Amino acid sequence: MNEFTPKENQDLIIDFESKGFLKETAKWTYFLSILGFVGVGILFMIGLFVQSLFSKLGSMFGGMMGNQMGGGFIGTFYIVMAVVYFFPVYYMFKFSTKLKAALKTNDNLKLKDAFKFMKSHFKFVGITSLVFISFYALIFIVFIIFGISSAM
Repeated sequence: MNEFTPKENQDLIIDFESKGFLKETAKWTYFLSILGFVGVGILFMIGLFVQSLFSKLGSMFGGMMGNQMGGGFIGTFYIVMAVVYFFPVYYMFKFSTKLKAALKTNDNLKLKDAFKFMKSHFKFVGITSLVFISFYALIFIVFIIFGISSAM
C-alpha cells in the first residue's frame, strides 16, 4: 500500500459538486444505518424468542424436543449475528452523522473522523467477508473429502 504524506501547503479542496455528492451520501448512509439498527433489533428479538420457545418446548416434552431441534443453537446464532451485524451498522451511522456535521460546519477534523468511521465500516465488512468465504471453502473441502471417502 502506498502511504500518502501530504506536503505542508497541500490541502484537499472539496468543490460545490463534490460537497453535494457527500451530502447525498450522508443522507443515504444515515437511512441505511437506521434500517440496519432495526434489523439488528429484529435479529436479537428473534434470537431471544427462539431460545425461549425451544426452552419452553423442551420443558414441556422432557427436554427431548428442544434438543432435537437445536433451538438453543439457533437462538444463540441469531443473537451472535445481531452482535456482529451491529458493528458495521454503527460505523456507518457514525460516518453519516460526522459527515453531516463536517459539511455543515466545514470542519476538516470532523471530515477526517467521518472518513475514519467509513474506513472502519469497510474494513469490518471486508474482514467478515473473507472469514465467511474461508468458512465456505472449508465446508466445500470437507464435503469433497467426505464424498471421496464414501465413494471408496
